Order: sequence, then structure tokens, then C-alpha cells
Amino acid sequence: MGSLGFWRLAQADPAWIAAVDPDGTEHPAGELLARANRIVHGLRELGLRPGDGICGLLPNGADGLVLYLAALQAGWYYTPVNWHLTGPEIGYIVADSEAAAFFAHERYAAEAVRGAQEAGIAAGRCFAYGEVEGFRPVAELTDGRPDTTPPDRTAGATMHYTSGTTGRPKGVRRALTGLDPDDSAELMTGLLRLFGVTPGRPNAHLVTSPSYHTAVTQFAGTALHMGHTLVFMDKWDAEETLRLCERHRVTNSHLVPTHFKRLLSLPEETRRSYDLSSLRWMIHAAAPCPVPVKWQMLEWWGDVIYEYYAATEGGGTIATPEDWKKRPGTVGKAWPGSELLIVDDELAPVPTGTPGTVYMKMGISFEYKGDPEKTAANRLRDYFTVGDIGYLDEDGFLFLCDRKADMIISGGANIYPAEIEKELMVHPKVADVAVFGIPDDEWGERIMAVVEPAPGAVPGQELAAEIVLSLEGRLAHMKWPSRIEFIDEMPREPNGKLLKRKLRAPYWEGRDRAI
Repeated sequence: MGSLGFWRLAQADPAWIAAVDPDGTEHPAGELLARANRIVHGLRELGLRPGDGICGLLPNGADGLVLYLAALQAGWYYTPVNWHLTGPEIGYIVADSEAAAFFAHERYAAEAVRGAQEAGIAAGRCFAYGEVEGFRPVAELTDGRPDTTPPDRTAGATMHYTSGTTGRPKGVRRALTGLDPDDSAELMTGLLRLFGVTPGRPNAHLVTSPSYHTAVTQFAGTALHMGHTLVFMDKWDAEETLRLCERHRVTNSHLVPTHFKRLLSLPEETRRSYDLSSLRWMIHAAAPCPVPVKWQMLEWWGDVIYEYYAATEGGGTIATPEDWKKRPGTVGKAWPGSELLIVDDELAPVPTGTPGTVYMKMGISFEYKGDPEKTAANRLRDYFTVGDIGYLDEDGFLFLCDRKADMIISGGANIYPAEIEKELMVHPKVADVAVFGIPDDEWGERIMAVVEPAPGAVPGQELAAEIVLSLEGRLAHMKWPSRIEFIDEMPREPNGKLLKRKLRAPYWEGRDRAI
């Protein structure tokens, strides 16, 4: 193999600034390499072996990056945990991933402590950045450990959790390759090469979203392995994005359409006052981008906006700026190594231009950890689906027309109604409930709940507030309904199946797409 991969690059040029924290602190590659090596030595002393897992509940920045780099050279699975989750939700992931060590930042101390208790993980295997009650300082793990390259290095992997329509998230787990970590990292750079991204300096990748998202980890990690500097944002802000792009001469990033919407709403003089001439590959996905929004972004930034459609599970399409301008609205053509198949309800292929369920060829096979039924359910030979509906044009370009029936995408985050419904149904004044997404110009979708009140309960603003507040400590705030309406009786089929489309349809009338 060649000379890419973080560890090789860091040894060749330890002074290269590999990461910039949200507070502006710069981290040379040599420092990150030494820290990652110490973590490996420390965790091996605790007994961690290849195939074990570690979890990190950490904000964007170098600390999480070091864990990622440690796991990927020691043959471990690294699971970054969503910091919006509550203690029980965190505990479920720590336990389900069979984490042999759990790292948390003091910013999330309260929920980290609850999560560790819920998971039943030994106190000696919980490590804190800052003060977290009952957790050992990370320094106890790393102090006095050598910063030298660990022996017997072998490639690890990330294992992200993706929610299912049944509510409980599942870990997407791929078999470990046994490759040399740098060779594995060099293979990973194929992802960004699909978009034409080039390795080496000067290149900088702006991390705009939380690192617990699969795509954020994959794109940032790949950029790092290509020798790009990672510039981390703590909380996304439109003008701060422009400032960082100018300050660090950012060449590439990963964005969602909500970011575009916010950027376009900045005053014209603000937008014009930043030098964005360094931008080359601004890649977006995660939710449909309204055609007018994308046109405006292309007019402003030029032909540097690439789109793709993929899933945590694998497979995917790419639309270059030129592709998209010829076919506005497309999410692209299958990327090398992936194939698309559109089928009807009987799983038979449909003709060109006819909508059906979108299946993608996986490339590397995966399993949903601990759920063989779910793994098998979404498969068709060596294709899999996330349940989206779309069609192919005569040139093989994919257009999406609907999404898996219930999933809500708000600000690029996937939210599953079944999980919210389950928690709302617990409320004594709720007889029945349906949760779905309604259109929102800024977020893409907002969460709407329709409630059938229990006998004797008085519908109104007071009851709505009481129901929402009952979710405190049980569901992350981002999953709370922003609107509740009441209904006398929920529309259901004789077999009890909820006719959610009936409830949802009025809110989407007049929209050019059902997403």
C-alpha cells in the first residue's frame, strides 16, 4: 500500500496540525499519535483484546478523535454515543455494544453516571475527561504508559447505532479485516476519492455536525487519513461556519440541507464578507434538499456541492454538481462497488421511471448486532433497503419520492416515531397516540403528535404541556413533539393498524414531494 493513513502520516510529519478543537486549540499529529498509543497500552493492561468494544460520550474534538484512533489500531470496535440521549438510553447502548470501557466528558456527567449504572459496567472501566462522579480520570489509564507504537497492531472499526422503526437502536457491525491499520485506513480514503477529493496538504475538513453520526465519523476520519486537518465545531452556527472556512482555508466538509437553509438566511453583506475561495468539495446528504435551495447554494459557492444518498449499513449514490444541474432533484448514480435495484411489493424489478422500494448492493456485509431477524428482514440476496421509495431515470440516476413510512428527519437527524409513541402511551391521560413529521422550512420536518385523550381528560394546551413534560429524563429533547393536537378517535383499520397516512396527509398537501 502507499503512504496514507493517520499513523504513517503522523510519524512522517509529527508537526502537521491534524486537528483544531472548537476553542481554537491546535493538535499536532505527533501529540494525537502519542495519546492514542498510550490509550492502547492502558486498555490492553486492563485486558482488552481485538474484537472488544469501547464507547465514548464525548463532544466534538481531539478527545473523541484519540479514542477513534486508538480503537482503529488495536482491533477494537469504537461506538460514539449520542450526547442528547438520557441515562437509560446511553446505558442500553453501552450494555448492548458489550463495551469493555466507557469514556465520558464532564459536560454529560449526570447522564453518563446514570448510563454506567444502567449498563452495569464496572467502575474501574469508566473513564472521565474532567470530573464525573465514580469515573476514573483518563490520566489514570494513560499516565506512565509508553507513547511508542503498540505491538501486534490490527485494524479496528466503528460500530454506530442506528435506530430501527421498532425504537431500540441497533449496532451496525462489520467483521474485522485483520489488516494493518494503515492499509485499512488507506482503503477508507476511497470514500472521499469517489468525490474527487485529493490527499495531502494544504487541505482542511470542517466537522459541522456531532461526531456520533456515522457519516460525520466516516468523512472526518477519511479526511484525516488523507492528511487533511480536521477543524471541529462544537455547535453549528451559520456565520461561524463561514469564518472557519476563511480562517482555516477549508476545502471540504459534510453538511445537511438545514445548514444550507440557515446559511442562505444570513444577510447578503455577511455572506459576501467572507473569502470562500478555498472550498472544493462541500458534500451533503441525510435529508432531501429542496431544489431551489440547492440552486441558490450553487450560485453562491459555485460547482463545489456534491450530494450522495447512503445509509449506515452501506451502499450509495453520488451526484456531482454537473450531474445535479442536468437533473435537478436527483440524489445521483450508484457509486463504484454499489448497485441499485428498484422493486415492487412482490420484490420484482420495476421499469425505468416507475417508483418502488430502493435496494442497494452493500459491498461489505454487515449485521445488526444481536438481531439476526432484522438483519435478514431488510435483505434481498446481497442487496438491502432502508425502506425508501424512489425511481431510476433512463441513465440510472436515482430520484427519491417517499421515505420509509414513518421516519422523521429533522435537521439531518433520524427520529423514529415508534419510540416516542411508546413513551407517550405511558401517560395516564393518553388513550392512543400517533407521531409523525410535518413540514418545516428550517428543519425539514418537525415532530407532531396526535393524541386521543383518555376518558375524563380535557384536551387543550394544558394537557399538551403536561404530556410533553412527562418525557423529561426518558427521551432526548430532540425527540419531543413540538406540536400536539387532539382527536376524538384515532383512525384504525378493523385489524387495529393505525392509518397514520390519513393523519399525516393534510399537512403535506401542496408539497411537491411526500418527504
